[in-house]
Amino acid sequence: MKEPKSPMGRMWHLYKMGGITPAIASMLGSANAQQMAFIRSMSRDQRKESALDTPLTEMDAVVFDLETTGFNPYNGDEIMSIGGVLIRGGELQEAEPFYTLVNPRRKIPKHITELTGITNEMAEEAPDLMQGLHDFLDFAGKRVLIAHGSGHDKQFLNAALWRTSKINLTHRVLDTMMVAKWLEPKRKSYGLDELLETYGVDVTVRHHALHDSVMTAKLWFQFLPIIQSKQVVTIGDLYAYLSRH
Repeated sequence: MKEPKSPMGRMWHLYKMGGITPAIASMLGSANAQQMAFIRSMSRDQRKESALDTPLTEMDAVVFDLETTGFNPYNGDEIMSIGGVLIRGGELQEAEPFYTLVNPRRKIPKHITELTGITNEMAEEAPDLMQGLHDFLDFAGKRVLIAHGSGHDKQFLNAALWRTSKINLTHRVLDTMMVAKWLEPKRKSYGLDELLETYGVDVTVRHHALHDSVMTAKLWFQFLPIIQSKQVVTIGDLYAYLSRH
């Protein structure tokens, strides 16, 4: 029996002969196929986990941030760096933080380079999107994710995960901006810079995925005792309060 010559024909032939793994490997290459399999496995495992009863003081989480080429992942904008730190309760963990550049496969606008310091030359040498996602999800494990203004980050992660692996983000996500809106409903601004100043968090380097992650973690630590003073004990309690505000 002759093997089909077209890529899709070859994929279907391999699927019938040996399953989906060799079929994917034939299309993407072995390394990318393994990364996709890992990402999909992480997504399945995450759906089985329920962290809602975990006390906030014992919560293992990854505070993360992305830098992107713009604001619309469905109109050509891409992730160009990912940063994250591990926390448990109200403390940074001693484990090495996570940071990687990501090759966006497009030119970075000049104003974005000026904002982030990431140049086209730096991005060209960076890992591709699949590798960046694989490494970040490996770092995050099954932990809760925390971000400031998480809608932007979730939108980009979902677009990237769907494009590379046909899945959506299944981690629980807490948004420090939403927490701030609940704690201080009459504030005029909930931007990260303004909140860092209000809560006495030293600003190091802004618009850098790792530095922003560290500062967001320290902002979360400032919020934590205030949250507890409102008799909010678990992740589930916090979600319930946030959903009503």
